Amino acid sequence: PGVSLKLCEVEGSDALEKGGGPHAWQQMHHHFVMPSISHMRVSQTVCYRYLTWDSRLFPNPIAMQEDIASRGRKMVTIVDPHVKRDSAYYIYKEASDNKYFVRKSDGTEFDGWCWPGASSYLDVTNPEVRSWWATQFTPDKYKGSTKHLYIWNDMNEPSVFNGPEITMQKDVLHYGDVEHRDIHNIFGYYYHLATAEALIHRGQEKELYGEHGDRPFVLSRAFFAGTQRVGPIWTGDNAAQWSHLAVSVPMLLTLGLTGLPFSGADVGGFFGNPDAELLTRWYQLGMYYPFFRGHAHLETQRREPWLFGEDTTRRIREAIRGRYALLPYIYTLFRHTNQTGIPLMRPLWFEFPDDTTLFATEEEFLLGPAIWVKPVLQAGASQVSVTLPAGAVWYEALAGKAIMPKAGRPMNTAVHMDAIPVFYRGGHIIPRRDRPRRSTAAMVNDPFTLVIALNKSGYAVGDLYLDDGRSFAFAEGQYMHRRFTFQNGVLTCDVMPQPTGTPPGTLTSKLQLERIIILGLPTNKSYTATVGSKSFSVLSGLGVDVRISQGDAVVINAAGLPIGSDWQLRVSEEVAAA
Repeated sequence: PGVSLKLCEVEGSDALEKGGGPHAWQQMHHHFVMPSISHMRVSQTVCYRYLTWDSRLFPNPIAMQEDIASRGRKMVTIVDPHVKRDSAYYIYKEASDNKYFVRKSDGTEFDGWCWPGASSYLDVTNPEVRSWWATQFTPDKYKGSTKHLYIWNDMNEPSVFNGPEITMQKDVLHYGDVEHRDIHNIFGYYYHLATAEALIHRGQEKELYGEHGDRPFVLSRAFFAGTQRVGPIWTGDNAAQWSHLAVSVPMLLTLGLTGLPFSGADVGGFFGNPDAELLTRWYQLGMYYPFFRGHAHLETQRREPWLFGEDTTRRIREAIRGRYALLPYIYTLFRHTNQTGIPLMRPLWFEFPDDTTLFATEEEFLLGPAIWVKPVLQAGASQVSVTLPAGAVWYEALAGKAIMPKAGRPMNTAVHMDAIPVFYRGGHIIPRRDRPRRSTAAMVNDPFTLVIALNKSGYAVGDLYLDDGRSFAFAEGQYMHRRFTFQNGVLTCDVMPQPTGTPPGTLTSKLQLERIIILGLPTNKSYTATVGSKSFSVLSGLGVDVRISQGDAVVINAAGLPIGSDWQLRVSEEVAAA
């Protein structure tokens, strides 16, 4: 449940809501700023009746979803726990007739105030209610929905505008006559769970999804222990302020450490209007969030990147492209998280527990074990102080320059608007897909690039996990997990060992490597690269990033090397002719 391909997200719903949908998509295509998922707000519904479409704004929602799906994308609609008290609304009538709502102490339906006005709240602590809710999301019930539509739950703490502390009274009764005071913190979890169970139920329709079902995607604002088994969360309504950009890092690090790894913060801030610099810096950081989504209040100013000028558009485009490129690495991290619980975003001390100087560092972090990130958190910054842990070799992510820091000595590094400081950690191999695409679906047949960052001993290891990205077939062994090891000048590709009890991977693939980028080899020398009798061209002194023409990388044109087969590639210094 913690593994999803729906990781690169930019919200286009504001434009869609205001009737500018086709124009917005044209602009996204023109500027190559493309989301994989578009989220819709509550105004998509008929007067806040969830699981409905306002036909004035969306006269043909099925055609809209199919059109978006034809471009390799998905759509997400919002479904909140408050149900409009309207006997003509089928959800309310059926739930009320079956006494599925939370009750007041006198046994009558609890009546709270939220977006629809007078609202009742499903008692999702009741298994019977959850089972009923699970049947409401199939296309025959949720009119205007398709198999391409997924869900997010907002306001599920639950929010009650006219209640004490903006929630339910403590003596409101739930299943088994349990008072709200005793279950408040798990109400949002149960609503999230019930909605995810609904999408799992929908996914069992074999004609739509196949025999292995469909993984649910349900984003939630409220959460509790166990939410990591249900779906992603976000940190709620932040603001377009530098301080909120800064606090997102320790918030997400803490969530990961407490067992909730699939989380993110609203890029750009939910309230307020970011300027070009803040928005750019937020995208440059947000591309490393486990959950990456732009989101803004309805009354904020439009903030599509191209509205801020060509430089800002280019920088945000590059951040989004960078996210797409890193998806193989991020998806592989999610596999490890799914198996072990280890978070994707990690404080520095998590990987370097013996270095006590790192214990208080909360603005810098590691994405997995291999990528170190330092966000720029102040306006107008021309340099930042970085704390690269000692004992490792670190390589600049753009040009590949090696740095070996000394313990306890932060160093200043110059910054510019085109990127934030990011380093690859020596000893690790990072899989990427570097061809620019407009969706994850368009990438499925693309070749891979391996970035090999050598440690002081010339060693590095990494892995790549693949499955179909949407079903539960991986649980039955339909996956591929490959290991890459570089040692003594030889890159070995073989099967990644699995934890005890995990079925062996049976997925086959014709996917191939495209490039191998090696950091840590002298670039003033020439090299040969061979697999058996086959040779591959090698160039020295290139950049790691395709935007950098010169750098400290040795690049092998590895076109044709299959990732699904075992092989060894030998890299040797070229011997000059006598």
